[in-house]
Amino acid sequence: MIQPRAASDAARTDRELVVLLDEEYQRVGVADKATVHTGDTPLHLAFSCYVLDADDRVLLTRRALGKTTWPGVWTNSCCGHPAPEEGFEEAVRRRAGQELGLAVGGVRSALPDFRYRAVSAEGIVENEFCPVFWARAEGEPSPNPEEVAEYAWVEWADLVAVAGRTPWLLSPWAVEQIPRLDAL
Repeated sequence: MIQPRAASDAARTDRELVVLLDEEYQRVGVADKATVHTGDTPLHLAFSCYVLDADDRVLLTRRALGKTTWPGVWTNSCCGHPAPEEGFEEAVRRRAGQELGLAVGGVRSALPDFRYRAVSAEGIVENEFCPVFWARAEGEPSPNPEEVAEYAWVEWADLVAVAGRTPWLLSPWAVEQIPRLDAL
């Protein structure tokens, strides 16, 4: 599986950079995240994470209403893009802190080969090679309201049922990921 590495082709900056990939998931460059997600989004590296609590409930989040794509939609615990110089575990921990105000441990790979493409109602394309991870919550979330409108701890079986019976309530990536995770 590809691991992000130090970017010799991008200077350190305050911009959030994403790793661009070719069809074989090899790194071909970096780009500013703010310019990547359009109607013609290039393939790039991302990740999704499902956070479990001590009772094995999964943290489900509702995307903030101000999000550009899929505002107000329920989805997995957190998502993000590894920085060019950042490993996946480090990226998962960073985004859990930024989005959820939550420290996580026990980060482990679940779906290392997940890829998806989806088009939002706004016409913005998600086109990501997006390995999926499990993690353990180390406390209770205090979400960033610019990222998360609300959250709920849910039983895994209930989430599987929602994905199967009412997929329009969830993000398209979660709808694809949940049955694959459940089959493991």
